[in-house]
Amino acid sequence: MSVTSRYRQAWEGFWSEAPEEEGAVFWDTEPRATAGIHLALFEPYLAHPGLPVVDLGCGNGTQTRYLADRCPRVVGVDLSAAALDHARRADPAGRAAYRLLDAAETAQVQALHAELGDANVYMRGVLHQCEPEDRQPLVDALATLVGERGRAFLVELTEAARPLLLGLARGSDGPPAKLAPVLRHGIAPGEVADDAVPVFLRRAGLTVLASGELPLATTEHTADGTLIELPSKWLVAGRAEG
Repeated sequence: MSVTSRYRQAWEGFWSEAPEEEGAVFWDTEPRATAGIHLALFEPYLAHPGLPVVDLGCGNGTQTRYLADRCPRVVGVDLSAAALDHARRADPAGRAAYRLLDAAETAQVQALHAELGDANVYMRGVLHQCEPEDRQPLVDALATLVGERGRAFLVELTEAARPLLLGLARGSDGPPAKLAPVLRHGIAPGEVADDAVPVFLRRAGLTVLASGELPLATTEHTADGTLIELPSKWLVAGRAEG
C-alpha cells in the first residue's frame, strides 16, 4: 500500500508555499534545542553508532543537517518532493543526502534498506500527523530500516497537546501566523493515544528500550511573547537482542 493521496497532497501544498527562511515554519526549531537534545538522549542506546542515520519525515532538513554534522552518514527522507527541494537548497554542500520516500510503500522501504543496510532512525512528530490507516505501515517501515542492529528514536505529541493546539487555532484573533498555513492545508494533528505508539512498535517487532516526556518547542509565540511548547513523549526502540 501507499499513503493516502490526501496526506501526500496536503504536504506538497504546504511545502510548495512554505517560506525559505529558517524558523518560518511552525515546527522548524533551532536544532540545538531539538535534534541536539534528542541526540543526547538517543546516543546512550545506540548499539552501533556508526550505522547510517535516516531522518524519517525530514521536511526542509533543518534537523537533518544538524545530524549530518555529527554522524558519519545521514539520509533525510520525506514524502514531499517540495520539502526535499527546500532541504537541498538549504544544504548546498551536500552534508546529508535526501530521498523521496513513501514510507508506507514496502518495496521503496526495502530498497532503501538494501542500499544502506541497518540504520539508526530519527522520527520527530510524524505519526500524529498521519492518517490513522497509515500509522502502522509507517512504524513497520521504521522497523525495516532499523533491521537487526539499528535503533529508532521517536518523538510524538502527547494527547495533552491537542487541546492546546485547538485552543490556539480557535483564538479570538485566529490561529498564530505560523500555525495558520498548517491548518489551511489540513495538517492538523490527529489523535494518537499515548499508549498507542508502543503498540505500533510491538506489532512491528520492536521493543521499547527507553522513554520519557519532554516539551517540544515550536517557533511560534503567544500574543504575550511566550514561546509555544507542546507536550511530547520520546521513545527509543530496537530489536530485543539488537
